Amino acid sequence: MSRTSQGIPGARNVHHLAYTVPDLDQAVDFFVNVLGAELLYRIGPVEDTKSDWMTRQLNVHPRASTHIAMLRFGPVTNLELFEYTAPEQRRELPRNSDWGGHHLAIDVEDVDAAVDYLRSVPGVKILGEPQTLTEGPIAGDRWVYFLTPWGMQMEVLNMPRGMPYEKDTDARLFGPCKPWNDRSE
Repeated sequence: MSRTSQGIPGARNVHHLAYTVPDLDQAVDFFVNVLGAELLYRIGPVEDTKSDWMTRQLNVHPRASTHIAMLRFGPVTNLELFEYTAPEQRRELPRNSDWGGHHLAIDVEDVDAAVDYLRSVPGVKILGEPQTLTEGPIAGDRWVYFLTPWGMQMEVLNMPRGMPYEKDTDARLFGPCKPWNDRSE
């Protein structure tokens, strides 16, 4: 498949990923104190009680209100968290198979050590056992999914250098970097 477009003019990088969570304080605490993110800022409430700005700008109910936190993981990943209150708000999390399904994957040095750590965190649920792919373009990838205490799907994985797909393209996945808590230059 060849691209017919150069994409968005002037695009430089993905700035952030964003998730809506049921309790912003709980989510910030989990991402900072369990996963090692750094809290950059919090804002809110963001709302407009007199117009349809929330619908026009954010595709939510006009009376929706949100509080927001921006976090950073390592050198390149920003994560924005929203806690909304809104009339007619749906409160069930999508499964990966649902439209809008999602998960956040974290590259780790040792999947088994990460799983042992996550099993010690109250409310975290490991889904199955770590798996290692033995065939295909990412043979060698070791991974497992887990759920946060509020049910958000996440993954820890380790994809070693020299993946089979690399024989077919010069393009490479980003990573890995030094551990997030390694502050050395």
